[in-house]
Amino acid sequence: MSFRFRHLALFGLLILSLTTTAVSAQSRQKIQFDSDWRFSLGDHDAAEKTDFDDGKWRRLDLPHDWSIEGPFDQKNATGPAGAFLPAGVGWYRKTFTLPLTQARRRVFIEFDGVMANSDVWINGVHLGRRPNGYVSFRYELTNHLRFGQTPNVIAVRVDNAGQPASRWYAGAGIYRHVRLTITDPVHLDHWGTFVTTPEVSAGKATVSVRSTVVNQSEAAHDVRLQITVLGPDGRTVQSVTTKPVSANSTTPFSQLLTVTNPQRWDLDHPAMYQLTVKVIVGGSVVDEETVPFGIREFRFDAATGFWLNGRNSKIKGVCLHHDGGAFGAAVPLRVWERRLELLKQLGVNAIRTAHNPPAPEFLDLTDRMGFLVMDEMFDSWTIAKNPYDYHLYFNEWSKVDTRDIVRRDRNHPSVIVYSAGNEIKDTPKAELAKTILSGLVDVFHEHDPTRPVSQGLFRPNVSRDYDNGLADILDVVGQNYRENEILAAHRQKPTRKILGTENTHDRNAWLALRDNAPYAGQFLWSGIDYLGEARAWPGIGFPFGLLDRTGNPRPRAFERQSWWSGEPMVHITRRVAPSPLAPTDPGYEPDPRRIQVLFSDWTPKNLDAHEETVEVYSNCDEVELVLNGKSLGAKTLPTDASPRVWSVRFEPGTLLAVAKSGGRVVTRNELRTAGAPARILLTADRTRVAPVWDDVVHITAKIVDKNGVLVPTANSLVSFAARGPGVVAAVDNGDNSSHESFQASQRRAYQGLSLAVIKAKASRGRITITASSPGLASGSVTITAVTHPVSPRY
Repeated sequence: MSFRFRHLALFGLLILSLTTTAVSAQSRQKIQFDSDWRFSLGDHDAAEKTDFDDGKWRRLDLPHDWSIEGPFDQKNATGPAGAFLPAGVGWYRKTFTLPLTQARRRVFIEFDGVMANSDVWINGVHLGRRPNGYVSFRYELTNHLRFGQTPNVIAVRVDNAGQPASRWYAGAGIYRHVRLTITDPVHLDHWGTFVTTPEVSAGKATVSVRSTVVNQSEAAHDVRLQITVLGPDGRTVQSVTTKPVSANSTTPFSQLLTVTNPQRWDLDHPAMYQLTVKVIVGGSVVDEETVPFGIREFRFDAATGFWLNGRNSKIKGVCLHHDGGAFGAAVPLRVWERRLELLKQLGVNAIRTAHNPPAPEFLDLTDRMGFLVMDEMFDSWTIAKNPYDYHLYFNEWSKVDTRDIVRRDRNHPSVIVYSAGNEIKDTPKAELAKTILSGLVDVFHEHDPTRPVSQGLFRPNVSRDYDNGLADILDVVGQNYRENEILAAHRQKPTRKILGTENTHDRNAWLALRDNAPYAGQFLWSGIDYLGEARAWPGIGFPFGLLDRTGNPRPRAFERQSWWSGEPMVHITRRVAPSPLAPTDPGYEPDPRRIQVLFSDWTPKNLDAHEETVEVYSNCDEVELVLNGKSLGAKTLPTDASPRVWSVRFEPGTLLAVAKSGGRVVTRNELRTAGAPARILLTADRTRVAPVWDDVVHITAKIVDKNGVLVPTANSLVSFAARGPGVVAAVDNGDNSSHESFQASQRRAYQGLSLAVIKAKASRGRITITASSPGLASGSVTITAVTHPVSPRY
């Protein structure tokens, strides 16, 4: 076992034993249950039994996605949709003990997500099956546990052997976090506390609290709830105590509280409050739960679009799949945090979780980073898109899955709309589709009446959704692409609230949003490159994100930034005629118009004199273009959001764009012609990293010439090494045709760049990362291992 695994396993056992004895008579315990599992790929008879011998199984920590380990193979049944990565059956087992002091308490196991078709056993007893790999669920273990020195065995079988089962890479295994929750027999119901803010103003906010207490004891108790609101500074804002609860029952509560001069949750000020609910029996606290929430008011208006805290604004969103590139579906939270930071710099303010519920900690991030979220449920209903997709389970599970996700996610202020589905193939069968949609909307509203429900309608004029009543079952009508159609549907019925649920990067799509007040917002396809949905081998991913898998912005990302960002920006690109390069060749950059190719460099293949079309993106009043010190003229900001274009006679050297607003220089962008590759330059996105699963540091390796200019054609094999208390956890380069392993210490550069992701294996010490390649001067960077992560949510 590696040092990291030993460290985490011992830490987990220590916490388990100490917490279960120290506070067993008091409030609930949430115990991290990720460490020290055993895993085996393939099916095994009787692997759920306690006496099954798993001694030769692989030892690992969760979250874990075994499919991302590969190999890529054109023969894999997942095909291009699943990135040609493997599928099959896998087993996980974990042995643990609980002290006798816990025997009178209730014990639950909670899974944030298991891909897919999971079966769970405790001590050989089957607890249940869950087909949907994206939903969170839990089982009670209490009546099947052994307390004291006798060990317990939890066993989980996962099965995604039936392929193809998804239109994108889904992953495989227990790929999200797991925990034990231990409570008193009198406790708060799972996801039973619901916080809303029905009235919000600058001077006062009403906070509505609904909660449910479960009494699993046989006796009546004098049970009360103490509800406390803590402000963003951690200080108590208000506290109240409620009425008693009866025995052996489930009892709902509701309470209104008032917060004066609230700090409202907003995009640029995502202030988070906390609600603490304590269950008190006979003067003692027997259960306690803390629920983060935000005070904010939002609405969709048919005539004017989206409003947040009394301010009308556009939803500038992107669609994101759930994979994290090199980590597959088991994504450390810092990977998502960095990606969201980069998207925010481009002006993105909203995320559509395409086409499934995200990990719960992803919504914690969007809460505290100030993003709006469309929380989506399904990519299919009863009619298949793939032979083994969710349509097989929809009738039995869809309402259960919807209920659980709504109850899980409804306290997140970032979530402003739910989606019942994406491009659903049932819609041509109008009566079937309307029955299904009405039922789903009822479930959404039953468990969260405060948020609207939408759906990504696909070609609704073909299936007559705007005429047969289906679209009007939705609170907010969502349509994928064809912006003129949804605007026409609004003109047809002006009471419709409308939203673009999936849109291209094209300027015309942006103008449809910008210039039409009723159009509340759009979600671009896509925000980040993702694995799967490749067209054909050797492709493994979808290459039309604003960012590639490593977080490197594509040239068109800066055009979007010029439209969406409020910060002054300017960026130079070269637009060239249809390229002889194939999409798999280094230097190829797909354009949303798919007519020409964009490059963010001044190093064309042909270094002789020739004409280059230079396209400059900027939100500033005026941009002057300068080549080797000579002005090529200035251009003002076009009203139609088009880029500023120059025809430039190429000569090696420096191309500079100087942007002005209000008559003064506010920003500039410079491109220089690269020479021969000379050395590797390393940069780290953070200087500190803690030894927790969710914390990582991204190390970018740039191959540069002697003057430090990125060489965009460089594709050298770069080897990474970590010295000190750190390891290379993954490598990548954003190349959607590379079949190199992500679990390695070397990666070929793509467009001059490669990436290594570092994890810490101790809580102190200096970690030095070096990168080397034959014929190039090596680079190095040093980071520090620390006890606590920079982001406390980890």
